[in-house]
Order: sequence, then structure tokens, then C-alpha cells
Amino acid sequence: MGEADEKDGYFGGRVAATYDESAAEMFEPGAVDPVVDVLAELAGDGPALELGIGTGRIALPLAERGVPVHGIELSRAMTARLREKPGGDAIGVTIGDFATARAEGKGTFTVAYLVFNTIMNLTTQDAQVACFRNVADHLAPGGRFVIEVMIPELRKLPPGQHIVPFRLDAARWGFDTYDVATQEMSSHHLFLTEDGRATYTPMPFRYVWPAELDLMARLAGMRLRDRWEGWAREPFTNDSPRHVSVWEKPAH
Repeated sequence: MGEADEKDGYFGGRVAATYDESAAEMFEPGAVDPVVDVLAELAGDGPALELGIGTGRIALPLAERGVPVHGIELSRAMTARLREKPGGDAIGVTIGDFATARAEGKGTFTVAYLVFNTIMNLTTQDAQVACFRNVADHLAPGGRFVIEVMIPELRKLPPGQHIVPFRLDAARWGFDTYDVATQEMSSHHLFLTEDGRATYTPMPFRYVWPAELDLMARLAGMRLRDRWEGWAREPFTNDSPRHVSVWEKPAH
């Protein structure tokens, strides 16, 4: 790994070069449009802050809706891919760790958001708590913080097992490993090509429960406003595989 990749963390040049293609289903209109609909509604006439803006999967179509978007992103390589896309140059990006980096000189935001499990890229509880506080400092009174994240699949683990496969096909193998004592987990991706070559990418995470996120929000002075299973605002239930949660900063 080169110096640039070390600065970019786990989303350095090699990952950034193929990120859109490896997550192609998440760039489809059916996956993007419902997210943008909700965020545009919550933003109203104000600006939006995306933490972990990446290559602009959500930021670009949200900006096309007329919502001013600013991003915080650790990876310069991911930001470079954003800049290559139509409209990418018009979106401001602060380079830094979204748990602590400040979007200096940008004022306050009516909505901030973390989608596609990105809160789990912060691999300690302290960093996740710091993220909530950082967001609260960026939000205008009455502003909202939105997180989309999976529910840990611990119910799939029989005693003595710590691996859960999530994808097995001719092009890709994927499985998650869990440590229930520390809430550490890793996603392992093995990409296979037709000529028999394979690339392996492990990604470290820290899984987090809805109630734990609610407590982090309270510590930052925010309160839960809504929780849904998905962006269509389906009811969140005991069997929901993920949740979209909205916390609100007090208006006064």
C-alpha cells in the first residue's frame, strides 16, 4: 500500500478505482431515488451535509434536485472519482475524518446524513459518539441527522460460529465475521473474473444497535424523530434487516 492509500484509509486508489462497479446495484435508480426523495424533503430550502460522500452516489442526484450539498470524505481517491463525474466539481468536499472534521466556512445545514452502513466505518464507539457530536455542531436548530445502517445478523450465528455469508455467486464471494464481545466485524469480499483471477478486499467495521445510536444522539443533544425499515418509510419491526433513523436537533 502506498503513502496515498494509507492517507485514504481502506478506500484508497485500488478500491476507489472499482468502487462504483463493485456496488453497481446501489447506483441503480431504484436504490438511489428513494434516498434522494427523503433527503430532499428533509433538507427543504437548506443545504445538506453528507458524511463519507464517496464518489457521489447520493450527493450528485441530490444536488440535481436543487439541494446544495457539501461533503466530508477521508479518501482523496474517492473524491477524485466524484470530481470526474458531471456536476462533481460543483460539490464542495472537506477532506478529513467525518467523526471530527469541520466544514469550515459553510455555515449550518438543515440535514446531515450517513447512508449505506457508513457509520460502521468508524470502528470504535468513541469515534461513533464523536460523529454524532460533530453532526450536532454542523446542524441548524431543528436540523435532522439521518443514518441508514444494517441490523447485525447475530441471529444467524449458531454457538461457536462467527461467520455469516452474504453473497456467493460466480462473480463474487462475500461474508461477514463478527466478534460479539467487542462489536467488531469485518466484511470480506473476493471478486472473481472469468479468466480465473481473484482479488480479495477485507473491510473493518464496528456494528451498532439502534438503541445504542439513540443514546449517542441523546449525548449530542438530539432526539429520535423517525425510524423506518427503509427509504419508503416501511414500519421498522423485529424482522427488519436494516433501519433508516432520523434524529432532530432542538429548534431552540
